[in-house]
Amino acid sequence: MKRIHDDVREIYLSDNRPWVVGYSGGKDSTTALQLIWAAISALPEEQRTKKIYVISSDTLVETPVVSHYIDVSLERIAKAAVEQGMPIETHKVVPEVDKSFWVNLIGRGYPAPSRRFRWCTERLKIEPANDFIRSRVAEFGEVVMVLGVRRQESATRAQVMSLHKIEGSRLSRHSSLLNAFVYAPIAEFSTDDVWTYLLQNQSPWGNDNRDLVAMYRNAASGECPLVVDTSTPSCGNSRFGCWVCTVVERDKAMEAMIDSGEEWLTPLLDYRDKLAATQDPAKKLKYRDYRRRTGKVSFIGETDRVMPGPYTMDFRRELLRGLLETQRQVADEAPAGEAPILIHEAELHEIRRLWRTENGDWPDSVPRIVRDTLGKDNGFVEPDWVSEDAVAFTADDGELLNAICEENDVPTELVMRLLDIERASHGLKRRHAVHTRIEDVFKQEWRDLDVLVSERRVSLDMPEAANLNELDEELEQPFDGEEDSQ
Repeated sequence: MKRIHDDVREIYLSDNRPWVVGYSGGKDSTTALQLIWAAISALPEEQRTKKIYVISSDTLVETPVVSHYIDVSLERIAKAAVEQGMPIETHKVVPEVDKSFWVNLIGRGYPAPSRRFRWCTERLKIEPANDFIRSRVAEFGEVVMVLGVRRQESATRAQVMSLHKIEGSRLSRHSSLLNAFVYAPIAEFSTDDVWTYLLQNQSPWGNDNRDLVAMYRNAASGECPLVVDTSTPSCGNSRFGCWVCTVVERDKAMEAMIDSGEEWLTPLLDYRDKLAATQDPAKKLKYRDYRRRTGKVSFIGETDRVMPGPYTMDFRRELLRGLLETQRQVADEAPAGEAPILIHEAELHEIRRLWRTENGDWPDSVPRIVRDTLGKDNGFVEPDWVSEDAVAFTADDGELLNAICEENDVPTELVMRLLDIERASHGLKRRHAVHTRIEDVFKQEWRDLDVLVSERRVSLDMPEAANLNELDEELEQPFDGEEDSQ
C-alpha cells in the first residue's frame, strides 16, 4: 500500500493538472477515493494546492437507497475536506432537463431502453460527466481523471485500459476526450483486495464501510461506475444502477433489496416491470404508434411488419399517471428522510411543453394528471404552470374538432397540427416559414395502418394477410430526426 501512496503523491505533485475523481458510492470508487485521500493527506498542507474534484453522476432515476447514500456521502466528504484541509471539492452532475429519462420516455415517447436500443446511457451518464470534464479542460488546459476501474472487472475493460496506456507513464489517454488523462490507482486490485482494504481502513470522511458491505450483501450484485465512455457495460444487473433499467429481463438487484427488508421499493419494481412489458414483440403496437417521430412509417426488411415508433399519447398519459401514483405511494411507505422525488418539476414542465407543441395536446394533460393524481396529499404544492396565450386551443375545442373531422373522414390530428402551426405564427409580421411547416405536415403519413400494410403486401406480392399483433422481434433503430440520432 505504501507503494501506491507514493505513486499517488508523485503523480499529484508532478504537474498542475487538476484531478477529477469519479465517485459512484460503490466499493471500487470508494477504495480509489480513500487511497487518494490517505496519500494526499500525508503531504504538508502547503503542498496540497492542486484541486481535486470528486464528481458523482446522478441520472435522476438512481435506485433511491443508493441515491440517498451517495448524497449523504458527498455531504460528509465536503465537510471532512474543509475540516482536514484537503483540496477536495464535491460535485453531482445530472443530465440536462430536455435529455432526462422521463422527458425522453414520457415526453417524446421513446420506448423503454433495451440491449438493441440503449438510448439512455449516452444522455444520462456519459454526457453529464463529460461536460464537467470538458469544462475543467477549458479552464485548466488538461485534467487527470482518477477512476476506480480494475482489470479484473472484465476482459473488455482490461483491453481498453491497455489500448490507451501511455508508454513510460502511469497514466492513460481518455478514450474520447481530448486533453483528459486517466489514472487508475486500483487497476491491479482483485475483488478481495478491495474488500480487505475497505474493512481494514476507516473512511476518512466518516462513513462506515460495513454499511457498504451490507448494501452489497443485500443486493448480491456489483456497482455501477462513473460512466465516461461507451466501453463501460450497462449497469442493469447492478445494485448501483437505475431503478427503471429495462436492459435486463429482471431487476434481480431490486428484488433482492425488497427481499432483504426494503419492501417500500415494491411500487418502483412494479412500475419498472410495466415498462419492461412494453418490450414484448407481440404487444409493441398496443403501446406504440406505427409511425416514427417524423410521421413516416418504416417496415422491417422485406416484410409487411411495421417498425414501431414512439409510445402513443394515450399510453404516455397512462405512464405519467402511474409514475405519479408510484411517487405518492413510495412517499407514504419510505423511511423518514428517504422518500425520493421520482420526477422533478422541471421535467413536468418540459413534458407539458413537448406534448403541447409536438403532439397537439389541446386538453393540456400534464397539469390535469398531476392535479388529479397528487391532489393536496402529503403536503403537495402544485407547480406554477405557465398560462397559455389567448389563442390556445382547449379540450372542448378538441372534442368539437374531432366530431367535425369524423363526419368528414379527415384525420383529427392532421387538422390539429395545421391549426397549431397557424396558432404558433399568429401575430407574426413575417410568416415565410409557415408554408414549409404546413408542407412538412402533409408529407407525414396519415393513412390507417391496415391500408399501409395492404399496400405494402401488394408491392411485395405477398399472398396471405399478416397478423399485426404477432410481430417477431425486430432490430430497434433510433427514431428519425437529428435529436434522436445515436
